[in-house]
Amino acid sequence: MTTPATPPITEEDIAEFLIHTPGFFERHAELLTAVQLTSPHGGRAVSLQERQAEMLRDKIKLLEQRLMEMMRHGNENMLIADRMLRWARQMFLVARPVDLPAVLVSEIRSQFSVPQAALKLWDVAEVYAGEPFAQGASEDVRSLASSLGVPYCGVNAGFDAVQWLDDPEAAASLALIPLRAGAAGPAFGLLILASPDSQRYQAGMATDFLERIAELASAALSRVRDD
Repeated sequence: MTTPATPPITEEDIAEFLIHTPGFFERHAELLTAVQLTSPHGGRAVSLQERQAEMLRDKIKLLEQRLMEMMRHGNENMLIADRMLRWARQMFLVARPVDLPAVLVSEIRSQFSVPQAALKLWDVAEVYAGEPFAQGASEDVRSLASSLGVPYCGVNAGFDAVQWLDDPEAAASLALIPLRAGAAGPAFGLLILASPDSQRYQAGMATDFLERIAELASAALSRVRDD
């Protein structure tokens, strides 16, 4: 009768044994000093302690990089908030409502380094119906603005509103920002920001900042609306 061959011990068997035998290295501490591992930095053999030290240094380096990134984002957010305040201040200083749209656009270009920007409004007070900012918004544009729950960011897909810009051909990426009297309801205007950089306004980018722009612009422009 042939005795069945004993299956070879695998690495998984050894790992399972060590997991379920926590006192093994306490009884055989000398093995820890004899363990040799391959270093990821040059492929040389190092002791277990040295390998653990390398892993710890790598973790510290990663945490430092994350901390620096958080600090960078914090500084960027502070700069954006400061620019937002300066932009809002300029709108507060506008004495005549009729001047608001032009100041809003010029200041957003200046404060945020936006190459091109344009604004059109509808449903304005009758006294402002003949102003340039109240002309040129087609029904398609109005429907598009009202359909946007959040600002659109992405490539220039041939939107009618692009023609409001001084140089439509130079608009590679866009942000279309609908203006509303409240959180819901139809839009009463559309603000368009454009850049020749195709990556400046990307699909999927966070729109929190642009939504704050929309809220402030909508509130300021309530002075020219037909309420």
